Amino acid sequence: MVDLAVIPIFVNAGAAILPAVLAGVSSFLALLLRPRELARVVLALPALWFGGSWAVAAASAWMTPPPKGAQIDWALKGQEILQQEQALATGAAVGGGEGPAGDVVFGRDFSRRGHDGCPPPRSICPFWAHKSEGVMFLSSPALRGKRVYVGTALVDLTGKFGSVVCLDAAGGKVLWETTDAGDLPLKPIISSPAVTADGTRIIIGQGLHDDKDCALLCLDAATGKVLWQSPTPLHIESSPAIRGDVAVVGAGAIEGPDRKPTGHAGLVLAVRISDGKPLWTHELADPESSPAIGEDGTVYIGSGFNGSAVVALRSGSDAELKAAGLSRQIWRTSLPYPVTGAISLCGERLLVGGGNGDYAFSSDKPAGMVAALDRRDGRILWQAPMGDAVLGPLACSEKIALCPVRTGELVALSPADGKLIWSQRISGKAAVLSGCVLAGDKALALSSDGYLALLDARDGRLLQKHYVNDPARPGQQGLSISTPTLAGNLVLVGSETGGLRAFLCQGTEPAKVSVSHE
Repeated sequence: MVDLAVIPIFVNAGAAILPAVLAGVSSFLALLLRPRELARVVLALPALWFGGSWAVAAASAWMTPPPKGAQIDWALKGQEILQQEQALATGAAVGGGEGPAGDVVFGRDFSRRGHDGCPPPRSICPFWAHKSEGVMFLSSPALRGKRVYVGTALVDLTGKFGSVVCLDAAGGKVLWETTDAGDLPLKPIISSPAVTADGTRIIIGQGLHDDKDCALLCLDAATGKVLWQSPTPLHIESSPAIRGDVAVVGAGAIEGPDRKPTGHAGLVLAVRISDGKPLWTHELADPESSPAIGEDGTVYIGSGFNGSAVVALRSGSDAELKAAGLSRQIWRTSLPYPVTGAISLCGERLLVGGGNGDYAFSSDKPAGMVAALDRRDGRILWQAPMGDAVLGPLACSEKIALCPVRTGELVALSPADGKLIWSQRISGKAAVLSGCVLAGDKALALSSDGYLALLDARDGRLLQKHYVNDPARPGQQGLSISTPTLAGNLVLVGSETGGLRAFLCQGTEPAKVSVSHE
């Protein structure tokens, strides 16, 4: 039997509660000094509420009890620590492979399954966490080789800021962080990075829903240097799609409380990656959706509020289309609800989700759906109603499509006909707003209150749950919306208050459901 040392974890009570006191003071000052700004951010639809009161980091999760009086199983915790040490002691490689892997986009590829072809994990254990004071990791991380790339968002009394961070996958060490583009600070980032096939460039958007004049960015993957930026009058919450030397992204509308655009209604932007030259734009109502690009170059993207549709666009230059006598739009299919989630490719079909709600609020008439469309002509093949909005992408294989629903359920459907296979709640009534990982017979999903769940993809059975937020400040805004990614033996996911979290994959099937609040 291996002896485990007992390490004291209790600290001065005053030091432990100080962050909570500071958070309360911050909230009070924010309301006094900037009530209009705070109200504007709160009311922006479908904006995310990032109040100044939550921009103060909490004490270490190891120093405070978990939320709701839950107890840590210290025997399990000791076992996890031992597993981490054993994994590192063996010199096991951490992260993805170094060889050619193709473009890395939101959800890993356009099936949005979130993994690089590695074996499915039988269990996962906490490995490392990277935190910065007050910073939220709403962006979904991309892992290429031994490097992790992710965007950040910070809103406090001094303003709204963002950054792009590169970390070492083996331990979470920051290799570089970019906070400015030219003379301007980056705006908060919810967009998820795309990595070119050669691993040399990072493409990412910036801005939250009430931001304007945001640019699409291209960074050197080795140094973080901004190579070019392509400006728009709007914000880019959409995650860019790349294929070859072309990047495509949606720039969404800024809407008032009535959900009508206060200015430009929205546009789709295509840029040449090698030099940042704009190739074309196409006006489309509120394309917050993350596009997919087919093998033939066809671009598929959703239209959100004031659009409620999916469109297919030709990717050739304006001059090429004019010479051929072709229009940019190939087809447009109207749907019952706004489509703001990423488009998923599933063979000759598109799978899309939509609904009345948004990341911050459910509608007073909650409703949603999943639809399968024929990629060739946009014909609706089937529709499946959902109890609320579907905002994250569907993860698709030939036999199953996993659908995150605002009701708090992860729903498995048949891609062939939309019939229900199983449904599982992740964390009570907490919404499931992000995409998931579908790797063989396993799935990983994140609830908005911060529980990362490992499930059996065959029947939806819960195998493990890990709490990824800081227990001292347990995600009061429900903004754990980062989509997990799996590469090699590493699972990565962002959180609202717990930073960027990394988990090691283990090879033994858990004997029972285990819940960890570390």
